[in-house]
Amino acid sequence: MSDFVGKVSEKLKKLSDEQVERLISTIQEENDIFDSILESLSAGIVVVDKSWHVIKLNKAVKRLVPLVAHYKERNDVFWNLIDDSDIAEFFSKTASDNNYNVSREFSLVSENSTSFIVISVLPLVKKKDIAGSIITISDMTAKRQQEILLHRMDSLQSLTNLAASVAHEIKNPLGAISIHIQLLQKAIRKSRNSDGILPEEKFVEKYLDVVNEEIDNLNRIVMDFLFAVRPVKVQLVLSDPDKVIRKSVEFFRPELENGKIELSVDLCDETRLLIDEKLMREIIINLIQNAKAAVLSAKNRSFLKIGVNSFVKNDRYILTVADNGCGMNSDTCSHVFEPYYTTKANGTGLGLTTVYKIIKEFQGDISVTSEVDKGTVFTVSSAVPQQSTMLLEGAVK
Repeated sequence: MSDFVGKVSEKLKKLSDEQVERLISTIQEENDIFDSILESLSAGIVVVDKSWHVIKLNKAVKRLVPLVAHYKERNDVFWNLIDDSDIAEFFSKTASDNNYNVSREFSLVSENSTSFIVISVLPLVKKKDIAGSIITISDMTAKRQQEILLHRMDSLQSLTNLAASVAHEIKNPLGAISIHIQLLQKAIRKSRNSDGILPEEKFVEKYLDVVNEEIDNLNRIVMDFLFAVRPVKVQLVLSDPDKVIRKSVEFFRPELENGKIELSVDLCDETRLLIDEKLMREIIINLIQNAKAAVLSAKNRSFLKIGVNSFVKNDRYILTVADNGCGMNSDTCSHVFEPYYTTKANGTGLGLTTVYKIIKEFQGDISVTSEVDKGTVFTVSSAVPQQSTMLLEGAVK
């Protein structure tokens, strides 16, 4: 540093007073432009040295982050100038970890509102060496509020669709019950008006059987609806998913062979996941039944096939259930996991909804790819527990 100052001093001595004034004026103008740009930014910018003392700070920082009183007069590390314990702790930890590339979102609650900010820390590099950090503070409040609003609108639309679907499902049994009660009442009135003798017992039972059957249907619809909206109760244990899958798939083999559907199974085995075995079976049963219906409805297909495969990739367990059935268009694919959405004449529209809910309880994901007249692939993925997670095995046995 002293060598640099010395060289600058030597060069300044060779300049005339007018040249020095012009140089100082140019530097001042450039510095003013830099300050104007910095102050015009909507994002907060803080530049700190390696010891985390503030070099530069724009006015947006004061708007986005609560600072202590008289912070300008304090020669202190940056986190001690912040009047928020969570944010201060974040900077303190970032400094102690020598982390020069980190980002985190914070919510700031005041008396009248809640704001959201994202703080990012990047290295300040001078001549290939790290000389400090550049901190950016972005206001995410409008974006988060928009996301919350969209989520509420989606939830309301989903509730509306669900209510319409339930109303449609209930309408048919109620109509059948109403018609048969009216027929029974009509027969009783007719008998009383003629000879006063009630209809034969078998005649009455015929109508009452239909009424009871439709009441059972109503009960099923209500139970299915409750299952669709209530959280799934799971008991997660470390288990081999492929063992459960193999048993479930083999249960279908005779039925599939009878329908001349080839079933291929290729499982990786010896992988352990946190699953509920009973619910895992329900996932496989629903996916196989869905695949079976798809291949049986395929047109001009001489060869019917369902494939069940599993493998591990990038520390994730992947399960695929594929078929060469009728396939689906993109619009159908986007709705298959919604309650009561079905393309089958006798479908409830709850099978894939159930699968989706269970997989989410397993902290997994499910996706679908399909092409009309080509086939469909359902892909389930879940994180494979690492060595530290395996300690749970002793706790659950």
